[in-house]
Amino acid sequence: MKNSNLVKIGHSDVLATPLGLGTNAVGGYNLFPDLKDSDGRELVRAALDNGINLLDTAYVYGLGHSEELVGEVMKEYDRDKIVLATKGAQDFTTGEQVIDNRPEFLTEQVNKSLERLGTDYIDIFYIHFPDHDTPKAEAVGALQKLKEAGKIRAIGISNFSLDQIKEANADGYVDVVEDEFSLLHQDHLTEGMLDYLHDHQISFVPYFPLASGLLTGKYDHKIDFPADDIRSQIADFTEPRFSKVLKAVDVVRPIAKAHQATVAQVVLAWYMQNPLISVVIPGAKHAEQVKANAKALDITLTDSEYQTIEQAFDGFKHTTSGKSLADPE
Repeated sequence: MKNSNLVKIGHSDVLATPLGLGTNAVGGYNLFPDLKDSDGRELVRAALDNGINLLDTAYVYGLGHSEELVGEVMKEYDRDKIVLATKGAQDFTTGEQVIDNRPEFLTEQVNKSLERLGTDYIDIFYIHFPDHDTPKAEAVGALQKLKEAGKIRAIGISNFSLDQIKEANADGYVDVVEDEFSLLHQDHLTEGMLDYLHDHQISFVPYFPLASGLLTGKYDHKIDFPADDIRSQIADFTEPRFSKVLKAVDVVRPIAKAHQATVAQVVLAWYMQNPLISVVIPGAKHAEQVKANAKALDITLTDSEYQTIEQAFDGFKHTTSGKSLADPE
C-alpha cells in the first residue's frame, strides 16, 4: 500500500509522507483575505497530528509570515520527524516583484528562511521561479553548496519548463521538481516532463491538485465569481470546459461512495498511487479540511478504479490551458 509508505525525495535521504500540506493560507495575507494567524497555526497542527509530515511553505506566502507561523508550530513537535520545504526567488526591495536566481541572492534567501523558520536546516529548498538571466545550473550549484554545508537536505526547482529543468540538472544535483499538475492539468505528462523526472530519479510534487476546488465534487452547476476572486481568472471555470470538468468528476462519485470517502479523498488517493508522483500537497483554509484530506492516506484504489478515473479525465491530457494562472514575469 503506497499510501502508508514514506517517499524518498530524489537523490537525498529525505523521507516524506506521500501527502503533504500546502501552506499558502497559513499567513499568506497577500494571497487570501481575512486570514487569522491562529487558524494558520491550527492548519499546521492538524497536518502533523494526522499523519502528514511534509509542510510546504514559501517566502512569498505573506512575505515570510507563513514561514514564521510554520516555524512557531514546529517548535511544539519533534523537528527530526518533520519534512520542511520552503521556496524563494522573489525580491521586493524595489517595491516591485523581481525574480532573482543569482547564487548570492539564493544563498541570502536560504539564510533568511532559516531565521524566519527558527531552524538550522531546511529539508527541501526550491528555487520558486526561474529568472531570465541566471544560468540554471549555476543557480542550482549555489544550492548544492548549501546542501554540502548542511543548511538544506534536498534541492528543488519550481515552475521550470522541461528545457530549464534539463539545464538546471546538468550536474545531476536536482532532487525534486514542484509544478502545477492535476487531473485537469496534465500537460507535463504529455510533453514528457514527468518521464524525464522519473528517468533521472527526480521526485515530482504537484501543487493545485484539487484544481481550486473543482476536483472536490463541491461544484455541480455554473457559478459566477466576483472580479476580485482568483477563480474568476481561471479557465477551468469557463464554458465549455467547466461542464466537461463536472462530467468527469461525476465518474468519481460512485467510486468515492464505494470507499465511504469524499471525491477529494479519492482524487488524492489517485495521485498517491500514480507512480510518477512523489508527494501531493493540497492546501487548506480550515483544520477540518486537513483532517479530511489526511484520510486519503487510508484509501487504496483497485486497478480498475484507478483506470476508470484516469480514463474519465483523458480529455484533459492534451490541453492548451497549461496552468491555472500566469507565472510572474
